[in-house]
Amino acid sequence: MIFSNRISTFILAAALVAVAGCASTSTKEGTGEYVDDTVITTKVKAAILNEPTLKSNEINVETFKGIVQLSGFVKQQPDAVKAGEIARGVKGVVSVKNDIRMK
Repeated sequence: MIFSNRISTFILAAALVAVAGCASTSTKEGTGEYVDDTVITTKVKAAILNEPTLKSNEINVETFKGIVQLSGFVKQQPDAVKAGEIARGVKGVVSVKNDIRMK
């Protein structure tokens, strides 16, 4: 009986450590958030790629906790604005930091 309680306690402690290891902080994403951000990044890149007026190979997309950061270069300022609008339209995007610059 005592041995059974010790094993149960050990398994519970190991599970708590595993869950705590996946928790997020203000500077580090949890496992679930990382997966969510990867999906958001992929959707934003796909949406920008599907916009024929934008050269998507010169626009970089990064996501952290739902906040999308766009960077790179475009020929005209309206292209940067358009990329920001496209990113804001993707489900799951909390906000967009548009750091795209003109060449």
